[in-house]
Amino acid sequence: MTQQIPSTEPELAGVRNFRDVGGLPTVDGRRVRHGVLFRSGHLAHATTEDTDFLGALKLHTIFDFRNAADQKLEGPDVALPGVRNVNLPLSDPADGAEFWKMVRDGDLDQLRGILSDGKGANRMIVSYRSIIKERTGEHSQVLHSLAEDSVPALMHCAAGKDRAGLSIAVTLLALGVEREAIVADYLESNAKHRRYKVRRSSSDASAYSPEVMELLSPLFDARAEYLTAAFETIEDTWGGVDTYLEQGLRLSPESRDRLRERLLD
Repeated sequence: MTQQIPSTEPELAGVRNFRDVGGLPTVDGRRVRHGVLFRSGHLAHATTEDTDFLGALKLHTIFDFRNAADQKLEGPDVALPGVRNVNLPLSDPADGAEFWKMVRDGDLDQLRGILSDGKGANRMIVSYRSIIKERTGEHSQVLHSLAEDSVPALMHCAAGKDRAGLSIAVTLLALGVEREAIVADYLESNAKHRRYKVRRSSSDASAYSPEVMELLSPLFDARAEYLTAAFETIEDTWGGVDTYLEQGLRLSPESRDRLRERLLD
């Protein structure tokens, strides 16, 4: 089984789930170049030290996959001089608004109703499948930008797990990275210091009881079954990765070659 190269990045104080995806192996024996492709949670709470670190990466482009509701909740990213910021929402602000309100505000009985008996995990699987099928335009834009001029690049959403995780996975598929390595990188989001902090409206201990946290866990975990569902959607819809890239994302073989030259050693 492919082993991911251990991360050497510092643990940032105000940015969750940051890492360089450099070092991941491709099926033809190459590796993703270090220092050209990064992923993280949002940058709204970056400290001065975090900002200095991010500035030293000499980023060309930051892709922010949050929607307007996310940005209102967390705030805008910190400004990094000279960096292009591209906002490509991968979820509709109105999609599931009542659901997420219940996640924040609901009592135990309400959470049981919407999340128990596999409903939470199923919701995540449906979300991953729909992003792959319905957000081809956004993923196409990302890959073409990377192939043209947008590296080094950082991709993020709120937690850096789902929307950014899928966008990174799509990019790694286009680079020909080994499937096991893509999954291993995705599962790194489960590390304790990387995990998104669950927010509940009440500060009462019962709002974070073991049963509540167990019910919420499918929403905040990175699970291999979620990414597998995305890969299966590519197979079911387009018949394979090459056709998905060429027909679904309009990535020509020439653009794919440029992408690989920019991001691979």
